[in-house]
Amino acid sequence: MSKVLICGGGVIGLCAATMLGRDGHRVTVLEADPADQPGAAIEGWDSWERPGVAQFKQPHSLHARFRMIGDRELPGLTDDLLRAGCVWVDHLDSQSLPPTITDRVPRPSDEAMRCVAGRRPIVEWAVAAMAQVAPNVTIRRGTKVRELITGASAVPGVPHVAGVRTTSGEEIRADLVVDAMGRRSPAGEWIVGAGGRSPIEKAEDCNFVYFTRYFSGHQRPRRIERTLTPMGLFSVLTVDGDNDTWSITLYTSSKNKAMRALRDTTTFNRVVSACPQQAHWLDGKPITPVHLLAGVLDRYRRFVVDGQPVITGFAAVGDAWACTNPSAGWGLSVGLLHAQVLRDVARRQINDPEAFSRDYDAETEREVFPFYRNQIAADRARIAEMNALEEGTPVPAPNPITARLLVAASRDADVFRGMLEIAMCVALPQEVIARPHIAAKLAELGGHPLPPDPNIIDRHRMAALLDG
Repeated sequence: MSKVLICGGGVIGLCAATMLGRDGHRVTVLEADPADQPGAAIEGWDSWERPGVAQFKQPHSLHARFRMIGDRELPGLTDDLLRAGCVWVDHLDSQSLPPTITDRVPRPSDEAMRCVAGRRPIVEWAVAAMAQVAPNVTIRRGTKVRELITGASAVPGVPHVAGVRTTSGEEIRADLVVDAMGRRSPAGEWIVGAGGRSPIEKAEDCNFVYFTRYFSGHQRPRRIERTLTPMGLFSVLTVDGDNDTWSITLYTSSKNKAMRALRDTTTFNRVVSACPQQAHWLDGKPITPVHLLAGVLDRYRRFVVDGQPVITGFAAVGDAWACTNPSAGWGLSVGLLHAQVLRDVARRQINDPEAFSRDYDAETEREVFPFYRNQIAADRARIAEMNALEEGTPVPAPNPITARLLVAASRDADVFRGMLEIAMCVALPQEVIARPHIAAKLAELGGHPLPPDPNIIDRHRMAALLDG
């Protein structure tokens, strides 16, 4: 079997390492942050220093797709997460279905849509504990990679990666180098430095800013609205956590400077209190101030240009390949899907560098890229809506299919399940709306104006809430 180096010891890097190690490859994970995982999961929140992960204390979601892949490829991980304090979340139990849906009969497929929830440090602790004892996997923390080293080309005119050089000058050889360093990955610079062509790269600020506060209590808030709810000038995201914790996030356009007042805890609480379906999520003990996250990049990279790999012996996975606005919580779920694609292509092609590069590119574009494309489209529409509301200009017309799907999901149990599949990364919107029952329901709404949401907070009321 082959020797694989994975640069980045976060959730996706460690999951990819475990999958590859179980296939018999000798895998070494190089993580720049020096701190070892704490001795107990609960210590991860307070004491684990992970400066290399900018969003380490921001909300994360493990959607049903994450659990499905984990149960198949990483058996025991779900149980490890639960033992660490993560909790089951069931959006199809009788209390979670919208009150406007009268058909509350369970479906045989409902069990598959369950997922677990936990804060990122606790999730990463469980994943690290799994990888630490995985066969053929070695984890080296405090080892920072400086550059790629190359060997004999596998494709004429294309450099081939033979390993990495660390900041200490150590050379570590490998048959495949995997970039799992997330949003801050310097892969483009590395490849050019190794003599390769620049990969295709599209990057821009997603123009959202996030305000998050964590709470604890003996009883988790009852969910009476979907996880992510648009409220006009902002959206509210409510996420279950581990060990009797949860979080509330308000995010808005970074152009709306008045919303920076949400960093004040009193203002934050006042705005959440004005959200009728989410106000009760404040009924706990605050355990953090309001955390701010801004300057989040949407970025996409492709490492085959004009039909030719820019480099061989190298692969990027998860956020190191593409990343988007994190509000949908798809990062870890799509990242684990990408890690599965990486493992599958390695099974077929790891001994043929050119075939590996082409196959991995093709499978990434087919299996993973549609999630990125759909999220980018949704982000662009939402930020345009927020900016128009703030400026007092006409709001762009919503995507008619998406708008009808949301209305139909509030009335029909099967459409609601289809929407949940989309939210949980189990199915793409294109697949869901093609189903005969859902297509018929959308057609019924085609000739009728969609009702306004009575819970939306307009700009004048928002200004009053921000001013106190």
